[in-house]
Amino acid sequence: MIHTEKPVIASDGSRRFDGHFARPQSGTGPGLLIFTEMWGIAPSKTEMADDYARRGWCALVPNMFWRSEFTGVAPFDKADIAWERLKAFDWDRAVDDARTAAGWLRTSAHCTGRVAAIGFCMGGRTAFLAASRVGVDAAVSLYALGIARHLDEVRNVAAPVQLHYGLNDEHIPKSEIDAVAAAAAGNANVEVHLYPGAGHGFFTAGRPAYHPQAVAEASAHIDRLLSTLK
Repeated sequence: MIHTEKPVIASDGSRRFDGHFARPQSGTGPGLLIFTEMWGIAPSKTEMADDYARRGWCALVPNMFWRSEFTGVAPFDKADIAWERLKAFDWDRAVDDARTAAGWLRTSAHCTGRVAAIGFCMGGRTAFLAASRVGVDAAVSLYALGIARHLDEVRNVAAPVQLHYGLNDEHIPKSEIDAVAAAAAGNANVEVHLYPGAGHGFFTAGRPAYHPQAVAEASAHIDRLLSTLK
């Protein structure tokens, strides 16, 4: 049994920093921040949070677009809305929001105090920055756009981090993946996992890019890392 709610994490005037929170019905568990793609808090991510809650986690999906003009979920068939919102996204404020979300989760009565982050696409970059700048205990980034802008942080991040890339990703050029992998090579805290034949969004069931083999391999790596927080 799990408990779900939509908490208000913070506020700014009339704006509310909310999200989807799922936890075991009783007891405590480690915390997991789930950072979404540019679509926002789509069902795939609330379902993921609920699944982690069934596995003993306190999982929070924060609405990182709460400061945006459009704060809701962008439909998959209206990618132009999502891309425009992403172009206007303020990454410095996003780090502040990730810090707020991590603090809210870490101090929850239901959380053990240990918090990891997992993110997808732009959320993958957010998860990485949560490890580099916010102080979460571990982070997983899947097909993260823009990690190459933080190569010094890849070289120096102190928390365990996994970076997962499909080698057929139409949004992340191989040159960017190579640059990130080269930066990670000298940091034992960073693992880079590559999936031949997998494209952008390979982890989301029901999407055209869904790649079951890559998901199985990535899930094994992710479970291995997250198990260290339990």
